[in-house]
Amino acid sequence: MKLTIVGCTGSFPGPGSPASCYLLTAQDGERQWKIVMDLGSGALGAIQRYTDLEDIDAIFLTHLHPDHCMDLCGLHVAVRWKPGGWGRDRIPVWGPAATADRMATAYGLELDPGMHEEFDFSNWSERQSVQLGPFTVTPYAVNHPVEEAYALRVEVTEPGKDGSPVTRILTYSGDTDSCQGLEDAARNADLFLCEAAFEEGRDDDIKDVHLTGKRAGQAAKAAGARRLLLTHIPVWTSQTKVMAEARPEFAGDVAVAVAGVHYTV
Repeated sequence: MKLTIVGCTGSFPGPGSPASCYLLTAQDGERQWKIVMDLGSGALGAIQRYTDLEDIDAIFLTHLHPDHCMDLCGLHVAVRWKPGGWGRDRIPVWGPAATADRMATAYGLELDPGMHEEFDFSNWSERQSVQLGPFTVTPYAVNHPVEEAYALRVEVTEPGKDGSPVTRILTYSGDTDSCQGLEDAARNADLFLCEAAFEEGRDDDIKDVHLTGKRAGQAAKAAGARRLLLTHIPVWTSQTKVMAEARPEFAGDVAVAVAGVHYTV
């Protein structure tokens, strides 16, 4: 499985990165599959550096804050108005129950049909897995001040070098503060892509919104994850500081996500 960091700046796009968006690519032995986790502000332009939009097999949204979903509006335009037609079926979109109506409202559309002609919307059921090609995606409810927010556990089984199946696990935190759901989602993950928007000392009075590097490291340790990749770091948060906070808490490899970088899981 390959992870491409399309966008990783927290809360709104930064000068070097769009907001949250992650492209996952994997093989099922017959073809390559591509899924997108979140499509936040500014991500639609950047993702075209790494894939044709027509090759996206599905989109998985963690929650409905604009920095995680708003570029679905632009993708709606691309699908609806491409000269000659889109040439593929509707794009499957999994997300919170309000996703379809929220996107229609954001674009000023009537709720019926809204964007249903471009996207095949499905709602998350907590801890109920969705299978698509080689991907199994399971949502875990997490601790963020919206009606529905999820971490996503992505399990991929691909043919190994000798042809036998190999399973790898990537967990993406979405936005969350510390909670049991996050640790359950990241249990034994090969790569834990975890937000660290806050800094210890600076943001101590803000509860149940975001993690610090320290709390991300603690979650990775409790979950038994193998690698920790810190993401969703706003322009006013120090990457160096959140990484320094995480390292004493987590003995495995710790790094900070960088837009445009690819990781093999």
